[in-house]
Amino acid sequence: MHSRRALLVAPALLVTTFMVTSTTPVTSGSVVKDAAAVGTGVNVPGTPTAPRAAAKRAVAVGTGGAVAAETVGGSRAGLAVLKRGGNAIDAAVATAAALGVDDPFVAGPGGGGFMVIYLADSKKIVTIDGRETCPMRCTPKLFLDKSGDPLDFELARHSGISVGVPGMVAQWAKATRLYGRQTLAQNLRPAIKLAESGFRVTQKFHDATVTSLDVLRAFSSSRKLFLTRDGQPLPVGKIFRNPDLAKTYQRLGTEGPSYLYGGSLGKAIAQTAQRPPVSKQAPSDFRVIPGIMTADDVRDYRAKNRPPTHLRYRGLSIYGMRPPSSGGTTIGEALNILSGWRLGSEPRARALFHYLEASRLAFADRGAYLGDSDYVPVPVSGLLSKKFAATRRCLVRGKALESPVAPGDPFKPYSTTCAAATATSAPEHEGTSTNHLVTADRWGNVVSYTNTIEQIAGTGITVPGYGFLLNNELTDFEFAPATPGAYAANLAAPGKRPRSSMSPTIVMRHGEPWLALGSPGGSTIITTVLQTLVNRIDFDMSLPKAIAAPRASQRNFGPSLVERGFARAPYARALRQRYGETFDVAEPPYEVIGFVNALEFLKPGLIQVATEPQRLGGGSVRVVNPRR
Repeated sequence: MHSRRALLVAPALLVTTFMVTSTTPVTSGSVVKDAAAVGTGVNVPGTPTAPRAAAKRAVAVGTGGAVAAETVGGSRAGLAVLKRGGNAIDAAVATAAALGVDDPFVAGPGGGGFMVIYLADSKKIVTIDGRETCPMRCTPKLFLDKSGDPLDFELARHSGISVGVPGMVAQWAKATRLYGRQTLAQNLRPAIKLAESGFRVTQKFHDATVTSLDVLRAFSSSRKLFLTRDGQPLPVGKIFRNPDLAKTYQRLGTEGPSYLYGGSLGKAIAQTAQRPPVSKQAPSDFRVIPGIMTADDVRDYRAKNRPPTHLRYRGLSIYGMRPPSSGGTTIGEALNILSGWRLGSEPRARALFHYLEASRLAFADRGAYLGDSDYVPVPVSGLLSKKFAATRRCLVRGKALESPVAPGDPFKPYSTTCAAATATSAPEHEGTSTNHLVTADRWGNVVSYTNTIEQIAGTGITVPGYGFLLNNELTDFEFAPATPGAYAANLAAPGKRPRSSMSPTIVMRHGEPWLALGSPGGSTIITTVLQTLVNRIDFDMSLPKAIAAPRASQRNFGPSLVERGFARAPYARALRQRYGETFDVAEPPYEVIGFVNALEFLKPGLIQVATEPQRLGGGSVRVVNPRR
């Protein structure tokens, strides 16, 4: 899926209120009799069935801690850990592990992510980079064919060659060890219970299966786990259990991360990438390219602490992820550009024009300079410089710029000229199979955590007997430079981490956490987080309204991608006629942009936690002590 349509799969029907029904874990009942409708195809006598679907809440206010996630199972897992004395870091790990169960097409131990953490005791922001890495046999020509041409994206995506060394478990273990109050085993218990007892398939789960049906059918392990016996998607309301993943989590809890990094699980991952289990029922023309990952590549993986990005905006401190994430720098540059205008007092159309153009310019610089800073020189301080932002802001006059806009020069001394130019840009394939969650606890710790397996269902390859899908993260590298022979910051290399758009963000006010937010959605993650910040800070919307507002995404190519609600709003005509903006309206099944989960401290100890009320059927929020 090309990043121009880097959206999340939308369900056929979207609810219209702040209460929606969705996934409910199994807690009691009798044996399911329709074995073909159970993901594992196995019924164990005495295994409970799911009760009626429970209501999701999109907004909650309370004390003692909070969780926002895309699923009921995820938010329940995080809340359970908070209630048992775990902190926000423990709750984030528990939530992410549970999402690997009931949102397996966007999460799980086969992927990676970025975590931004506020530590109340030290009043510091720390981050953990759990991004996947390229095996040691990687070269810049990883995705070129024998003729030197870029591979077809879908072929690369569902091949073992696209699998990066997973960083998720290393990240969970490091976060728990350094900052948690519980053990990894304790944090995995809610997910184990959910995987064993199961949950009722939601519309979102079903739609994700439909989207990835061909590739899931093509691999025997995925076909067995996620489809009915005749290779069809599980119907909504049927029960899905994953005992293989429960066992994987149990052994991770018992043996620790060495079960994966240096153990039998790591060997299984490498072997699966090298020899994907293509089904005998796959089409005769279905082709895969074997992977190059080895067990040594997996063994040598390390999650990394990195300093956060930081800037001041409207008197607030904004913290995000450094490279290989492009989120912190791109959002930061765009905010610095926007700081030169008083958006809150401008007519809405003019303010949104400035938002779109700031995003266009920041994406131009992202494309030119962002990559893994352990391998290429990334001018982070320059990209986040207010003086550099001024050289970009001056390009915005009365009309929309023509994309692709050329990058600026973020190296001192900053340019004093103000001339716009166009450039070429490399195609992107960053996938949408991502999720974001936020947690907070009674001690004041906060976590903003985005993680992914890249495309919806990743490669489509399940590790046989272990219950999770493998990422196709390496397709986030550029397959080739935009101009042959030109410098490219995001080409593959041994051990290198591909550039990401994941943008977990924490906003501080008066030295205390105020907001935490993030989103899935490929490269639209950046614009989704940016627009939500503008809505909340500049337009003074409440957090729930800032999340629910219609979205637009300008990423320095072609027309801005907009949701239908944005295109129909009164300001859209002015944006077109007065400012020369052009729009592509997102259409089904990709009709929404992003999926925000966020929290806000209304006052010390009092938390408002919010998620999407409509997009993708809505998310799920919970607080330890709800305000009555």
